[in-house]
Amino acid sequence: MVALLLALLVAAGALVTAGGAGAGGPAVTVRTPDGGLVARVPLDGDRFAVGYRNSIYGTLAEERYRVLRDGRFALVEIAAEQVAVLEEYYAVPGPPRPARPGDRLDHVAEPDPARPAVFDVLNIAATDLGERTLYVPGADPVPIWRLVTGEDPTVLLEIEE
Repeated sequence: MVALLLALLVAAGALVTAGGAGAGGPAVTVRTPDGGLVARVPLDGDRFAVGYRNSIYGTLAEERYRVLRDGRFALVEIAAEQVAVLEEYYAVPGPPRPARPGDRLDHVAEPDPARPAVFDVLNIAATDLGERTLYVPGADPVPIWRLVTGEDPTVLLEIEE
């Protein structure tokens, strides 16, 4: 039992510092509302994504972000297994298109430019139902939903130096 607990703690520590945390430069961080660090993944570029299982359709979707020069981040693309997630759930203004070869998902679309989504901090629920996962190019995926252990599934995602 002690060995299993120790193995779980080592695995969680590896995820919290995925991609060599501690290196200089910006990183995507995930924190609990009281400031506890859940994960920190250094950025290799200016892109990252948050994937999840859509609770209405039951299929995978992703919100893809670009980090801005001022440290905020903007939603620049939405991807999904099903076109309906893009057309109905997100109500994207333009038609979804097939994703590029090698993409994790099948369809992509731009968000509504009339409603820009730019964040300092993104508040998300890391539940077993949603399976929220952080994707940073060059790093292993971080299953946020498995790392949140308290009763409150709320986490705050932001860019930190």
